[in-house]
Amino acid sequence: MSTVLITGANRGIGLELVKAYAARGDEVLACCRSPDAATELAAVAGAVTLLEVQVSDQDSVARLAETLAGRAVDTLINNAGTLGPAYEDQSLLKMDFDGWNEAFAVNTLAPVRVMQALLPNLRASSHPRLVNITSQMGAISLDMTVAYAYCCTKAALNKFMKLAAVELGAEGINVCLIHPGWVRTDMGGPGADISPEESAAGIVRTVEKLNAKTNGSFWKWNGETHDW
Repeated sequence: MSTVLITGANRGIGLELVKAYAARGDEVLACCRSPDAATELAAVAGAVTLLEVQVSDQDSVARLAETLAGRAVDTLINNAGTLGPAYEDQSLLKMDFDGWNEAFAVNTLAPVRVMQALLPNLRASSHPRLVNITSQMGAISLDMTVAYAYCCTKAALNKFMKLAAVELGAEGINVCLIHPGWVRTDMGGPGADISPEESAAGIVRTVEKLNAKTNGSFWKWNGETHDW
């Protein structure tokens, strides 16, 4: 049994990841902003502990780290994310800069903040993994001229974690980035390709591929390699 910590665990892909890991017998630390209001998350069967954290708030993340002091985390999944401003407000000619800053705080800075705060927990594991749910929209190889702010936040996350894989991999903490697919969530919309259940199941299988040889990989949800 492994211990898996998941941020943004109260809905969408995060909620389905909690269900998938709990169903296979892992201990799940399910993190979200308002655990008391996360009724569907609270109903998940298995060894699931709900924890409060606002990933974009330094003090909140510090409190999470204090709560988990001395406890090993085998897999940390940075899943919490936001689209940022409305599509029409993050284009070439129009940008909601305050919204862009907020998106950077959640999509780029928060995964780094959580990783840094929980490094002692990862180091306490015998097989630590740092998994970051990103997006193909952050790939430099893909010219998709929508959601400029969102794309940039994910591109920055990709670069940081690619560099982090070099240093963390040297001490046995393996790092990857996973594009979850176009998923029928609040962000992806009802017309997206796959369900949250399909995405989560694929992500769980793909995470199992992460080891010293595959450290620093960028994958699609189904385990295929994604171009940078």
